[in-house]
Amino acid sequence: MAQTIFFDLDGTLTDPMVGITGSIQYAMEKLGVDVPTAEDLLWCIGPPLLENFRTLVGDDRAPAAVAHYRERFSTVGLYENTPYSGIHDALSKLQNAEIRLCVASSKPHVYVRQILEHFELIPYFTDVFGSELNGTRTDKSELLRYALSEARVDASEATMVGDRKHDIVGALDNGLSTVGVLYGYGSSEELTQAGAHRFANAPSELVSMLL
Repeated sequence: MAQTIFFDLDGTLTDPMVGITGSIQYAMEKLGVDVPTAEDLLWCIGPPLLENFRTLVGDDRAPAAVAHYRERFSTVGLYENTPYSGIHDALSKLQNAEIRLCVASSKPHVYVRQILEHFELIPYFTDVFGSELNGTRTDKSELLRYALSEARVDASEATMVGDRKHDIVGALDNGLSTVGVLYGYGSSEELTQAGAHRFANAPSELVSMLL
């Protein structure tokens, strides 16, 4: 049983689809480029934002797109979000089992904390780790290396729970065990190819799996 569990945020604790896709559409409209449908932007949930915009609008315009995105996301988009059904109960049971719970998200930590506080998830977590607004620690391997150091956690006693390949690869690069969640935005194929050790189809399955 892991003594410390790191959770991804988007696609693992909460469903951020409306806020993320809406803010990407807003940014692309501001740049005057063709705007994809929300369904065509689902692949953007999980990977670092700048990386997504480099693919969508090119390297030159990606920084401006990030700035436009944050205009909307920081005031509206971060609240267009929904905790997954059963996640509060799962976190409560894990916390009651005296497991240390942390968040490790490539999203800027200022937004991560606001989201956790707004949706009353913050009390479950001992530590919250995210990137900086300047792009530092958006890479999940770098982020988890930093989180392990700051939290003084032995990687051999920790597990990463996430829905995208970045979560799994980052965990394995740092020696953590992994759980891939299939209710988020990564496919079973993506998570398997990344090397996920176990899979959960719903938040309720996390409890028995992690205990």
